[in-house]
Amino acid sequence: MDTREYELMYIVRPTVAEDQVTTVTDRVDGIIGNLGGEVAENVPWGKRRLAYPIQDHEDGYYVVSKIKMAPAQTRELESQLRISDDVIRHILVLPNA
Repeated sequence: MDTREYELMYIVRPTVAEDQVTTVTDRVDGIIGNLGGEVAENVPWGKRRLAYPIQDHEDGYYVVSKIKMAPAQTRELESQLRISDDVIRHILVLPNA
């Protein structure tokens, strides 16, 4: 199966306890694994102020993940992230594209 490397940045809702952010990260990693992808690296950026309010939140926990996944599965990943209660925003990009 053809896989590509992607960068996934997502923002975890600030109402999630700081020690529970890793639980959310593990859940996102599980979604990626269930879709046949693999997580090469997770880089937590910590709690940061948002450029503009999202769902009445002024800040959130940023996480950047480097993942490998088949291009056909990216739409399903984004769909799963959209319906997640703990992820308020995400972006999936091809690095250096």
